[in-house]
Amino acid sequence: MNISDSSDTSPTTELKLRLYVAGQSPKSVLAIANLKKICETYIKGPYFIEVVDLLENPHLAKHDQILAIPTVVRSLPQPVRKIIGDLSNTSRVLAGLNIPVLALGS
Repeated sequence: MNISDSSDTSPTTELKLRLYVAGQSPKSVLAIANLKKICETYIKGPYFIEVVDLLENPHLAKHDQILAIPTVVRSLPQPVRKIIGDLSNTSRVLAGLNIPVLALGS
């Protein structure tokens, strides 16, 4: 599943995130919803989210060295950053992924 903001769907997207999940488990569903909400609320530029279901494609975990799920990986801009968990702590996710954002609380 791929999710992009409406302003850009090109490969030159400023922010690229990959969310690794395990099917439709409660934590996976919560992580997807939380990441969508964070992006819609705080991302000031174009973004792209790829959701990778490791139940369907377990071999993809090796690429980003995924050891726990759910995990979100920010691959662009460099350097790569990762956050493990359901992404419910918004400030931790924003800080951990070093995501450029609009003023917090707006």
